[in-house]
This record gives sequence, structure tokens and C-alpha cells, in this order.
Amino acid sequence: MSKLNLLPAALLAACATTPPQPGPTRGPAAPSPNYSYHHVRTTEPVVALTFDDGPSATHTPRLLQILREQGVRATFFVVGTNVAARPDLVRQAAADGHELGNHSWSHPRLPDLTDAAVTAELRKTADALAAVGVKPAYLRPPYGAFTNAQRQWVHQKFGYDFIFWDVDPNDWQRPGVAVVTQRVVDNARPGSIILLHDVHADTVTAVPAIIAQLRARGFRFLTVSELLAAGK
Repeated sequence: MSKLNLLPAALLAACATTPPQPGPTRGPAAPSPNYSYHHVRTTEPVVALTFDDGPSATHTPRLLQILREQGVRATFFVVGTNVAARPDLVRQAAADGHELGNHSWSHPRLPDLTDAAVTAELRKTADALAAVGVKPAYLRPPYGAFTNAQRQWVHQKFGYDFIFWDVDPNDWQRPGVAVVTQRVVDNARPGSIILLHDVHADTVTAVPAIIAQLRARGFRFLTVSELLAAGK
């Protein structure tokens, strides 16, 4: 039976101060009892596609159509202001079987905020999701940044586990469809959590090729909850 692979606390603390670096990134494999998941240790050919920062009025509808046509369910880490502005897209994502997680209300760096401000960021987004019938189980901090103390009390207060990634094509730098596709396909492994953003046109355009090429390698696509369960 495989076990979940958790981020070490030292690396998590570093995430709060280290800016994103170009090129694909991958996390370590050492366990840590800190409610944080970077990938799942499993021999099964399964991965999770995750999309941050939406929903986008322009790109998320196209992505939902692609995922529907491909029979793939993903996990969306949504920004609360976008949820409030586009609740119908969130309802559609949930109706399609996708999972939704909290990505804060306005996408700040959580280490720069007081505890009260962090609480407000997460609570407002949770409330916006609740208004469309969704209760998130997971948090992805903006920029992957947070402190060890925040990890502890946020988990206690909200019950959230922290979801990170081990495949990052740095699509926010807009390197182009082919580069995003290649970086994801070349770096995916069993149990990977793949970080993408549904607010970039090239990312959404790359998704069909990512799905096709990973399927050709035998991979299946799960939500984050399903992926974590596969590691138990």
C-alpha cells in the first residue's frame, strides 16, 4: 500500500521567501506531518491536473468544454473575487465533477498578512463557494507562500490541507503552447500534482495535447481528493 508524500517543513518555509524560478519544478519526497502535499507516492499511473486563479470569463468556459470532451476531471483553486463575479462558472465546474479549492479572496502573499487578514481572505472565499453549494477541503496559498505557524492554525481553524505541486511549467511566464505541453509531459510521474492556470489562453490551448500525450504514456487523471486516496 503506497503512502502520501508530504513536504518537509524547511522547504515549505523557504517557499514563503523564494520567488518562482524559470523552468519545471519538482518537490522532494520526504514525509512531514504538516498537512501539506506536493505529490503522492504511488506506483499507479495517475496524476492530478490543477488550475489556479480562475474562474476566467474568457478561458475557463473553453477549458471546461475541453475537459468535458476528454472525460477528465480536474481540481480548480479559485480566487474568491472571481467566484463572486462568475458564480455560474463555478456551478458548472462542480456540476461537471471537478473539485474546487480555496486560493484566497484577492491572491495576496499570506506571510505578509496578519492572522485576521488571512482569516478574512479564506473565509470570504469559503463563503462565496458555499453560496454556490461548494465546501472546499483544500487550500493552495497564492505563490505557494505561507509560514509554518499559518499552516498550523489555518488547518485547525478551517480544516484545510495545503496542496502544492511537483510539476510546474511556469505557464504564468507565457512560454508558448508547445513549451507548456513539453514541460508537463516530460516531468509528470505517478502521483504528480500538475500546476496550471486557467487564466492564460496558451495554457488552455495546451490542455488537449497534455491529456493526449500523458494518456499515450498510460496516465489517468484524478481530482486531488482521488489522487490522495490513491496514495493511502
